[in-house]
Amino acid sequence: MAEILEALMVISFGFSWPMNIMKSLRTKSTKGKSLMFLLLIEFGYVCGIISKLVSGNITYVFIFYVLNFLMVGTDIFLYFRNRKLERK
Repeated sequence: MAEILEALMVISFGFSWPMNIMKSLRTKSTKGKSLMFLLLIEFGYVCGIISKLVSGNITYVFIFYVLNFLMVGTDIFLYFRNRKLERK
């Protein structure tokens, strides 16, 4: 049961990142974005991934941690791209 709840948590967080990425691509703006927030979320996913690896408890949930990590990384990349565009 705990694994199912963990999966639901990570999946529900994961649904928000594609929308955030699309907004970053569409607006080409950093308005409403917080780099510190994105970095803290990314750090949290790194901790979750390392926790799974250290404990040896690698299940299907691990895939969602990695996918979310990649999506937040994409949004961080877009943050810097958009900031550069705004400065022009």
